[in-house]
Amino acid sequence: MINQQTITRPISVAGKGLHTGEEVILTFKPAPENHGYIFKRVDLENQPLVHACLDNVVDTSRGTTIEENGVRVCTIEHTLAALAGLEIDNILIELNSSETPILDGSSIRFVEALLAAGIVEQKAPKKFIELASNFEYYDAERNVEILAMPSDKLRITTMIDYNTNVLGTQFATLNDISHFKDEIANCRTFVFLHELEYLLENNLIKGGDLNNAIVFVNRIISQEELDHLAVVFDKPKVTVLKEGILNNLELNFPNEPARHKLLDIVGDLALLGGTLKAHIIAKRPGHYSNVSFAKKIAALVDTKSKKKTQKEVFDLTKPPLFDINQIKKILPHRPPFLLIDKILEMSENGIIGLKNVTMNESFFVGHFPDEPLMPGVLQIEAMAQCGGIFALQTVPDPENYLTLFLKIERARFKHKVVPGDTLIFKIELTAPIRRGICQMIGYAYVNNQIVMEAELLAQLVKKDKK
Repeated sequence: MINQQTITRPISVAGKGLHTGEEVILTFKPAPENHGYIFKRVDLENQPLVHACLDNVVDTSRGTTIEENGVRVCTIEHTLAALAGLEIDNILIELNSSETPILDGSSIRFVEALLAAGIVEQKAPKKFIELASNFEYYDAERNVEILAMPSDKLRITTMIDYNTNVLGTQFATLNDISHFKDEIANCRTFVFLHELEYLLENNLIKGGDLNNAIVFVNRIISQEELDHLAVVFDKPKVTVLKEGILNNLELNFPNEPARHKLLDIVGDLALLGGTLKAHIIAKRPGHYSNVSFAKKIAALVDTKSKKKTQKEVFDLTKPPLFDINQIKKILPHRPPFLLIDKILEMSENGIIGLKNVTMNESFFVGHFPDEPLMPGVLQIEAMAQCGGIFALQTVPDPENYLTLFLKIERARFKHKVVPGDTLIFKIELTAPIRRGICQMIGYAYVNNQIVMEAELLAQLVKKDKK
């Protein structure tokens, strides 16, 4: 068992807010078990609390912003990354402004402060969030892809590509969260010069400084522009390296930008409220995609939890969507191996099917004939047929396809299924169907209670032409 952690004493970090330009004092304070990450706005009346959770995220345009009861805290990702990177679970974060200090644009100052305060183990077990199967997130508009695969620990791989000579394709990997403080924490945020100019013109980075971001210059810049930037940032001189980095800034790592994107993922995933056990591969991630991905993970885990602990109520009086004759037109199976009698409902993400278990089933003749039980493998087969019907409805010409099951995992049998039972299957996608691959999770119910569950992986393939 791995237990939760907090710090041994309060410790403060001071600096400017990136967007407000205000002087900020952020104080980390020890917190009790199961407290989580909570911000406290000590500059406001009654010192309101803002919980760092996904439900409170209200903006991801220039950092991650949370709000609760009208009270906001902005640019929280570097602070949360330091906490999650050091595996600290419970902390109260006092803040005398609406924004955390930007410091050098990384998490290293927060990490150093937390280590100086000391980390102490608590008695309650750490909260882990585990995946049962692969999960994909795709945002075509932003060209973002994120894949999460089950793992015994958190591993992250990031890839960025901005199609520029100054900042080409980069990769970064974190194989163990214990490496965060040495390999990721000091990796700074970055921006392109044209983005910086827009932010300056719109007065959006009042606390911005050439020391808290890596500025990439992806075009020829005149001396007049350099002189203007020197005035804006109160510097005696601003120059551009031959590599295209403003003001001779040296990178901590050749792939520091990709590592910073990984840092942001660690910070944004901290909003899940537990440590995710998964291997994450992210292409061109950003705060919007990180939070959207985390929300879908949270919804998936919450849905599975509810299905495992709560009863399901099905309306068996409604006319079926497909009866047995319609099912025979979809599936190639025939009695005694056609194991689905009705399809009750179907949506974009799932299907509900039914099998009436009668004493006339052929398998009862030899399978515990004195105390007939429906074999578990046939329950799986019936569930697979139900999933096959769903998969075939996703192609325009289902008559030309077969559904072949590639893998069955984590099958669990909870109760006996006997003659007279009405067996209901509820199956949902766990990832979008891509290239004919269907990832599904299914639950079988009798009398509204789960009797069996399994994860299924299937592929749609075209029939051989004769």
